[in-house]
Amino acid sequence: MKAVIASEPGTPDVLALQDLPTPEPGPGEVAIDVVATAVNRADTLQRQGYYPPPPGASDIIGLECSGVVAAVGDGVTRWAPGDEVCALLAGGGYATRVIAPQGQVMAVPDGVDVASAAALPEVAATVWSNVFMGAGLRSGEIFLVHGGAGGIGTFAIQVASALGARVFATAGSSRKTDLCLKLGAEGVINYREDDFVEIVRAATDRHGADVILDNMGGSYLGRNVDALAMGGRLAIIGMQGGTRGELNIGKLLTKRGTVLATSLRPRPIEEKAAICREVEERVWPLVAAGRIRPIIHARLPLAEAAEAHRMLEASDHAGKILLTA
Repeated sequence: MKAVIASEPGTPDVLALQDLPTPEPGPGEVAIDVVATAVNRADTLQRQGYYPPPPGASDIIGLECSGVVAAVGDGVTRWAPGDEVCALLAGGGYATRVIAPQGQVMAVPDGVDVASAAALPEVAATVWSNVFMGAGLRSGEIFLVHGGAGGIGTFAIQVASALGARVFATAGSSRKTDLCLKLGAEGVINYREDDFVEIVRAATDRHGADVILDNMGGSYLGRNVDALAMGGRLAIIGMQGGTRGELNIGKLLTKRGTVLATSLRPRPIEEKAAICREVEERVWPLVAAGRIRPIIHARLPLAEAAEAHRMLEASDHAGKILLTA
């Protein structure tokens, strides 16, 4: 098979396409001939040497894929060669074949072509597990997502809106704010110009956000707490703004607030399988109904993974960047 390998930690230029032995599935595993994979922020961190794969996972970059089942291992009953699927991975996506635990393999949603389905597993599992399973967002509540025009953000806006939440988002340009509004956000704050705390509180009659999905981490911690409603839940999934921030515990206590911080990749296989089942049962019907769609900024050949990383790190994109095998 062919796979993109990082020769050493460094810039996107360390990524190159190489020939490797084709892997075969073990018990409980599914081999997928990859049609497409997607580029995530975690991929760029792994390339730089800051985010190694969990023990036992492939050291090839790539946290999701879509494709066609090539073979199955002993004990696999749901999947058969020829099935079109997408999968949540702990690694290995930047290749023409990948091995995935059977519980992390999902059917391609109706109405989505197999290549476009590569844009869904990571964002769907991340948003569903954090916003709904973890933070418990309910219909009628106020939801704020930072980075609304990114892969996570575009998906979060759509699913939260489809399930009845009032959605607000932050974005960094007029083009991105326009996209967020088209996807279902009630209000979008340009974080380069305006204060999201005051705007969200003003737009909600000083109520604030019941749930916040945050990709920034340290630099936004204090303001996120300021923006929380009474009983609000802050779910932190990224550290683009640093790993350290000052937390006013008195303010958090007064608001009876909750701060959640989670990472999807290192979770146990059984836990990720449970998330994938909920995604298929609760989210895929919304995709099939056209209420959620994959937002794809660009599609590049697998051999151009370095360019895809440069594109992601420039932060001018909106939605997902795919690599096609």
